[in-house]
Amino acid sequence: MGINEVWAGDMTYLRTREGWVYLAAVMDLYSRRMVGWAMDKRMTQALVSRAMIKAIHLRQPPKGLVFHSDRGSQYTSKHYRTLLNSQGVRASMGSTGACWDNAVVERFFGSLKHDWILKVDQPTREYMKKEVADYIRYYNNDRSHTSNTDMSPVNDELSEMKVSCLS
Repeated sequence: MGINEVWAGDMTYLRTREGWVYLAAVMDLYSRRMVGWAMDKRMTQALVSRAMIKAIHLRQPPKGLVFHSDRGSQYTSKHYRTLLNSQGVRASMGSTGACWDNAVVERFFGSLKHDWILKVDQPTREYMKKEVADYIRYYNNDRSHTSNTDMSPVNDELSEMKVSCLS
């Protein structure tokens, strides 16, 4: 598997004193890099669409990219399927209730919550959005991953690009 071949996405909820905020995330499974995300106070197909559009604009993946998600109504909506088709992205969904389908993205959500979010009071949704953006920057640029030979996702991708250019 290489960069921009298989992505995965999921959603989670985060609590603030102001109320819930929902995070939709898109991860490149090659390096575990978060390539797209969006937040809103409602869990809608527009939320997951914004996260995907952000990822597509950032990465400009080739046609044939596989995107794996669960079978939530946001991901199975006609609007979302149309978005994926228009970009040449192939949808992949596991069985209903299969908890391991998005294990890598779920692991990211666990790290976000336990390493970062739950350690600091979250007074507002806007404050939470800033905290999530800060964590994603840290996660992508600095946090080492054993799956990446203890490199951050960005450094892993950079090392892959250097190797590709030398071949």
